[in-house]
Amino acid sequence: MATAAAVAFVVYSCGGNLKQEDAKDIRNMPVQTADDLVSVQTENGQIQNRMEAPRMERYENDSLSVQLFPGGVSVYGYIEGGLLETSITADNARHEKYKDGRETWSAFGNVVVKNLIKKEVMLTDTLYWDRQNEKIYTDCYVRIYSPDGFMQGYGMESDQRARDYKLFNPVNSYGVVVQDSTAVNIDSVNFIGPFRHK
Repeated sequence: MATAAAVAFVVYSCGGNLKQEDAKDIRNMPVQTADDLVSVQTENGQIQNRMEAPRMERYENDSLSVQLFPGGVSVYGYIEGGLLETSITADNARHEKYKDGRETWSAFGNVVVKNLIKKEVMLTDTLYWDRQNEKIYTDCYVRIYSPDGFMQGYGMESDQRARDYKLFNPVNSYGVVVQDSTAVNIDSVNFIGPFRHK
């Protein structure tokens, strides 16, 4: 009899301090999360693209699947032989996939696009990727630095590898007219072997 009273006392005293958990709306909860995400796309054994993100959250509803990358994203594009050609980094990214097959990618916040082979750097605040047509574009302010000069303006469109771009509404740009045709450019990103001593 004494044992039953002791158990009842313990259960009652513990239960009195428990707080009720706040109700959660599961419609606003991610259906999938991933930390330290690395995704690699290959074709015929050759690496094509690599994406890295510290966190991914996926949300679902009847017509749309949304992936958010709140910690930022880094995307790398490779050419034949596994050489790194293009990198894109941003503070945030969003991928929307509709049930009818359409999808949109957007990156925003300190977006930096580099074509490492052409030694060009593009800076903007928002960038969109049209995967179906293999294009990147924005209507925001853009700055482009290259060995040939500096360009800036509002709006840009390019192939997804940032090889050939069109800058819309350029303002206050300048170009380098004279170049040293004997200069040797070394791709320090993909270079394998010792550098020459000067």
